[in-house]
Amino acid sequence: MSAPDWFSVIPATPRVTIIREPLGDDDVKSYLVEGDDAVAVLDTGMGVGDFAGLVRRLSSRPPIVLHSHSHWDHIGASHTFEQVLIHQAEADDLRRGVAFSDYSSWFTPEFVAAHPLPAEFDPATAGIPGCEPTGFLQHGDVIDLGGRRLEVFHTPGHSPGGITLLDRANRLLFPGDAVNYGPLYLFLDGCDLAAYRDMLNLLVELARDVDAIYPSHDAWPMDPADVVVARDAYESVLAGRPADEQHPPQGGYAGYDIHAIGRFRFLMPAGYAGMA
Repeated sequence: MSAPDWFSVIPATPRVTIIREPLGDDDVKSYLVEGDDAVAVLDTGMGVGDFAGLVRRLSSRPPIVLHSHSHWDHIGASHTFEQVLIHQAEADDLRRGVAFSDYSSWFTPEFVAAHPLPAEFDPATAGIPGCEPTGFLQHGDVIDLGGRRLEVFHTPGHSPGGITLLDRANRLLFPGDAVNYGPLYLFLDGCDLAAYRDMLNLLVELARDVDAIYPSHDAWPMDPADVVVARDAYESVLAGRPADEQHPPQGGYAGYDIHAIGRFRFLMPAGYAGMA
């Protein structure tokens, strides 16, 4: 199996390309956003296959990696690029990389049977090398790609250094893991539920200026109106809405509750509902 067979390459809008990889029952998506002078690489995937080589085949422009955050499924190929930017709050995570023991559990026999891996990738020894960032993304920055500008918004909650990118001229929003249909992970180390509330209110404001939202997981594009639905659903959890499911601690993860509301599933620390 070759690397291109692992990746699904999907044209999204003019000069925006999705690079999609399978991940458990879901997927993870990185994005290429083309300017006249450079191409922004919004995250670098799972570290399976030749991601950098695929980027070179898809664009002749110099790549600039812009990280939505530092979770393992978003930084896999970062060490293979020359320009890599991330919010300073998660720079150390990027520098550390991901050890085999924290990475290989995703590649179960069932997963590999459903999603054959590239021949050059060995899940028995896999890990993600650390990467030294070449710069930092801060709230209010503007990334000029030449004829195309991406505005940077700090959107913590899912992680301390989460960022969202706004392509105002083309009315597109790229929120990383800040919001998506399906599961929203809010019980992991580094999650901040109060910050997540503020972040959703910011995304509601930004969504008024866009026609489409391209998240890192689940279905795409999102309808901007659904950010309001997500915000209101989250507020109902904070107000005390009972959980729909409860999961005990398992596999190194703390126990968590699931609040399933419409197309959104909030995975929250056990017993948190109503504590805001």
